[in-house]
Amino acid sequence: MIEKSAIDLARARILVTGGAGFLGSHVVEELLERGVPRDSLIVPRSAEYDLVEPEAAARLLDRTRPDVVIHLAAVVGGIGANRARPGEFFYKNLMMGAQLMEQARLNGVKKFVSVGTVCSYPKHTPVPFREEDLWNGYPEETNAPYGIAKKALLVQGQAYRHEYGFPSVHLLVVNLYGPRDDFDPSTSHVIPALIRKCVEAREEGRDHIMVWGDGTPTREFLYVTDAARGIALATERYDGVEPMNLGSGMEISIRELVERIAGLTGFEGAIEWDVAQPNGQPRRCLDTSRAKRILGFRATTGFEDGLRKTIQWYESRRMSPSHLAP
Repeated sequence: MIEKSAIDLARARILVTGGAGFLGSHVVEELLERGVPRDSLIVPRSAEYDLVEPEAAARLLDRTRPDVVIHLAAVVGGIGANRARPGEFFYKNLMMGAQLMEQARLNGVKKFVSVGTVCSYPKHTPVPFREEDLWNGYPEETNAPYGIAKKALLVQGQAYRHEYGFPSVHLLVVNLYGPRDDFDPSTSHVIPALIRKCVEAREEGRDHIMVWGDGTPTREFLYVTDAARGIALATERYDGVEPMNLGSGMEISIRELVERIAGLTGFEGAIEWDVAQPNGQPRRCLDTSRAKRILGFRATTGFEDGLRKTIQWYESRRMSPSHLAP
């Protein structure tokens, strides 16, 4: 049964793992805007707390004593990074989440929010992806280790709720984009990778860019501030045992995405397709009706507006001494 919780964010001590990262920094800003005092927000850094290490999570929870944990820390990347480092992606993501949740349980945390991924869905899930379809097949192979590691945290949370009454919820988030994203070619996801590729080709006067795959797969994208708002709402209001999708409900092909980004960045050259490289999952688009019904959540940032803001942020950062640091 899905019910609403009653967490008063403004009165809670909230631990946000990954809170200095792309999504995490926006979640922290959203919580501050919702009245959470700055001294009630705990943002650990990996240099001090490497959550992959068994004792780090215990030390973190013992020292900080949060009421709420929002777990965003993760090892992430695009298709290339997932394909090159599947063992690392599986082990580190699983260990970070599993150990943190166990320590949260032992320390009496009042709510644990586990932020998962659309990559957990089966490769051939009917569109739009419903939460009920999560177990109807194996994920797309190139990111299955990452997706399964994240899905294991859903199982852990459900098991802990059943045995211990532990209040854990699990969110399934689509591909994100926006300011402070990762634009490193070796680890970036599709939107920042394409923005960087188009901007550099424009500046260098190149007559074409090369894009992986054949352009036919579809993706759904959620602007990062919308995602942060959804996570804050779920932290405040959701207490269901079942996972919850967070997305925009918009589906776009990679081919159309490249054309839009090329136009917005001013790249006028040809787009060539490297069909020897993988496409990834054939289609991705979430059914967001559960989040709308329970949280009143709906993405409010138009896709083209979000792309413009992301491109502007990237181009402004390329001109600064700090380059692409958040």
